[in-house]
Amino acid sequence: MSETTTLWRPTGPEELELVRASGWREWPPRLPDQSIFYPVLNEDYAVKIARDWNVPHSGVGYVTRFEVETAFVERYPVQQAGGRTILELWVPAGELAEFNTHIVGLIEVVHEFR
Repeated sequence: MSETTTLWRPTGPEELELVRASGWREWPPRLPDQSIFYPVLNEDYAVKIARDWNVPHSGVGYVTRFEVETAFVERYPVQQAGGRTILELWVPAGELAEFNTHIVGLIEVVHEFR
């Protein structure tokens, strides 16, 4: 079994429904104005986005957790999007389908905020 990296993704209800429809196995294609898919590297940062952005924007915010093959995900440099713990991976939208094939196991909801 290959080594995996744990990633988190704060998400709203529309995106989560598309993940559910995939059988909890993949992220949906980006919308035309979304050039990147950005999972985050720590749970606290994902919680902050879900609670402080998704809830006011859509009434509910979720934090998901999933595993990706480490050898694959290392191609994406870690991006510091603010403070030293505000870390993301920026996956180009055109590479998301391939990224999804390297998810190991299921995407799971670990927090819900309303």
